Amino acid sequence: MRELFPRPVFVLGQVEQRLLTEGFQILAGIDEAGRGALCGPVVAACVVFPTSLAFPEGLADSKQLSAAQRERLYPLILDRAAAVGRGVVDAQVIDEINILQATLLAMRQALSQAIEQLKTPPELVLVDGNQSIPDVVLPQRCLVKGDARSAHIAAASIIAKVERDGIMLGLHQDYPGYGFDRHKGYGTPQHMNAIAALGPSPVHRRTFLPS
Repeated sequence: MRELFPRPVFVLGQVEQRLLTEGFQILAGIDEAGRGALCGPVVAACVVFPTSLAFPEGLADSKQLSAAQRERLYPLILDRAAAVGRGVVDAQVIDEINILQATLLAMRQALSQAIEQLKTPPELVLVDGNQSIPDVVLPQRCLVKGDARSAHIAAASIIAKVERDGIMLGLHQDYPGYGFDRHKGYGTPQHMNAIAALGPSPVHRRTFLPS
């Protein structure tokens, strides 16, 4: 049976191709990881590719890749990018200012760090989702499902995911009873059972937990 409203088919990099025809040469892509987790930080990344270099082969939305594929692409992105910025906002701040504001703060940190690495700032910032980053003077475009459409955002999604997973592996060493090495802080049954048995750890987001 045919769908009445077929899902759009996105081609990674189509955004860059269109923007190139509009005259944009230097683009930045921003994405985050960990927004929906129950603990640990939200991590954002900003990636700027030089227009003269091809994107790494196999680049895709981090959610569509295995951990091994993300680990393979991670150094390729770092090698080919003109700039890579990171932003990390921990659980305590998330509880204080809410997850949306914490995510935007991490994105702003990542963009600022990337700009510091460039001689010329990006002409356009591509942000995954539908929320622009406040207090940024550069032009922005929000892209829903941007990590499936923009190579810059896809690369940022991989950097953010790999780096956050690394943080969660470190937190697993500090709080081994919760299984952070397996679920990376998301609300799996195993994680919920551990919280019920042990109580929340210092890195849990109290505003995310059931009362």
